[in-house]
Amino acid sequence: MTLLADFKDKQILVLGAGITGMSCVRYLSAQGLCFAVNDSRTQPFAGDYNERQFSEEFPRASLHLGQWRSELIANADIILISPGIDSAIVEIAQHISADCRVMGDVELFCLLNNERFNQPDVNPIQILAVTGSNGKSTVVSLLAHLADSLGVNAQLGGNIGQPVLDIFTKETTGENTDIPAMLILELSSFQLETLTSMQAIATSVLNVSDDHLDRHQSMENYQGIKQSIYPQGKLAIINRDDEATKALNEFQPVISFGSDAPAQNQFGVTRVNGKAMLAFAEQNLITLDELPLAGMHNALNYLAVLALGYSAGWSLTAMVKNLAGFTGLAHRCQKIVSDDGITWINDSKATNIGATIAAINGLAQTLTSQDGVKQKLILIAGGDGKGADFTPLTEPLTMHVSQVITLGKDGDKIAELVQSANKVTSLFTAVQTAKSVAKTGDIVLLSPACASLDMFKNFGDRGEQFIAAVAKVTEAS
Repeated sequence: MTLLADFKDKQILVLGAGITGMSCVRYLSAQGLCFAVNDSRTQPFAGDYNERQFSEEFPRASLHLGQWRSELIANADIILISPGIDSAIVEIAQHISADCRVMGDVELFCLLNNERFNQPDVNPIQILAVTGSNGKSTVVSLLAHLADSLGVNAQLGGNIGQPVLDIFTKETTGENTDIPAMLILELSSFQLETLTSMQAIATSVLNVSDDHLDRHQSMENYQGIKQSIYPQGKLAIINRDDEATKALNEFQPVISFGSDAPAQNQFGVTRVNGKAMLAFAEQNLITLDELPLAGMHNALNYLAVLALGYSAGWSLTAMVKNLAGFTGLAHRCQKIVSDDGITWINDSKATNIGATIAAINGLAQTLTSQDGVKQKLILIAGGDGKGADFTPLTEPLTMHVSQVITLGKDGDKIAELVQSANKVTSLFTAVQTAKSVAKTGDIVLLSPACASLDMFKNFGDRGEQFIAAVAKVTEAS
C-alpha cells in the first residue's frame, strides 16, 4: 500500500496554518483528502487571506482557529506539525495518542520521494541536506548558485525557498511537470525533530553553538537533534574545527573541512606566499582574497559547499570557477555603502552567540594598522537571547572589540561581559553612539547574538532599520 492510500483511511490534522501548514493544506487538498486544520492564532494567514477564502478554496478541510483543540489532537491518526510549533507543550503533548504519527512537511516529502525509487519511469529527487547553528542559508544559497552555473536542475527547500511539498502538489495538479533533479535542503533543528526518513546523497552539520535552548532545554539535546541528520545520508560532511559536528557512526563515510591544511580527501586552508587559499588535499584551489565573502567563518562556508558539491559529483574546477559570482545574502555580514570612511556591516541574521562570535573573529582577521593606529571594531548587540548563555562571548569581546553597544531585552546581559558598554534603548541611538566613537577606517558591526522579536518584526526588519539609521546618521555628519 502506498502512503497516500494509507492516508485515505486516517484522521489527518494539520497543526499550524502559516507558510508550512498551508503547503500541507494544498498538498492534502490536491490529493482529494479530508482533514482538519488547527492553529492557536485567530489570524494565522498572510496578507488579507481569511477564513471565508480558506473554506471556499479547501472545501474538504475543516478550519479551527483561536486555540489548540484537544479533541482534534486526541482523535488524529496523523499530525502534520509546522516546525515553529513545539509538540512538547502541554496543550498539545498530553492529547497526542500513542499510535499517532507526528511528522513535519519535510518528512512527508521524503516519504513520498522514497516511494519514487520503486516506481518505473519516475525519477526520485536527489537531496543534499545542510544544518548547523550558523551559515546554513549562505551555504545552501551558494550551492544553488553553483548548481545553476553548472546546469544542474536544483531547487532550494526546507527552511528556505519554496515549501517542499509544493513540488509534488504542482506535479499532481499539472501546474509544473518540471520536477527538479535535486533538492538542496536547509534544515533547522525544529524540522529535524520530526525528520527520520530522508535518503540524502550527503548531509552536513556546519557547526553547533548555543541556540534555541528555550525549546531544546540543553546543549546535549540540541546537538543530538542536529546530528540526527547524519544517518539520513550516505555521506557525512563534518567540520574539523567543531568537534560537535563529528558523525557518531564511525563506519559512515566522511568528508571533512576545516581551517587547517587538509589531508587526503579533505578540504581545508593552506598558505601560499603568505596568502590563504582554499584547498582540497594537496590541490590549491583559490585564494581567499579572490572571493567576496570575507572572514574565516566564510572560508569554512566555501569549503562546506565544495565538499557537498563534490559529494554530488560536481566538477571541482567548475565549482571554484563560479564561487566568486555569489556575493552573499542580505543581513549576513552585508556591507552598507556610506561616505564617512567607516565600514558599517549589517549582520542582523546573527540571532545566536555562535553567529556573532564567527563574525567578530572573522572580521578581526581583517583589521589592519595605518600610521601606527589599528582599526577598531565596534559592536552593536542585544535582543531576545532565547535563554542562551552569553559567557562564550566574553573572550572575543575582550580580545577584538573596542566598544560594545547594547540594546533590547537581554542587552544588559551582554553589557555585563565587558568593563564599559554603552546601553541604549533604540537601534537608531545605537547607530548614533557608534558614529560618535568610530573614526575613518573603523568597522561598526551589527551582530546582535539575539533574536529580534522583542523590538522588531524579524531579523530582516531589524537589518533594514539599521541600514536606514546608518544612512540618516551619516548624511547628517
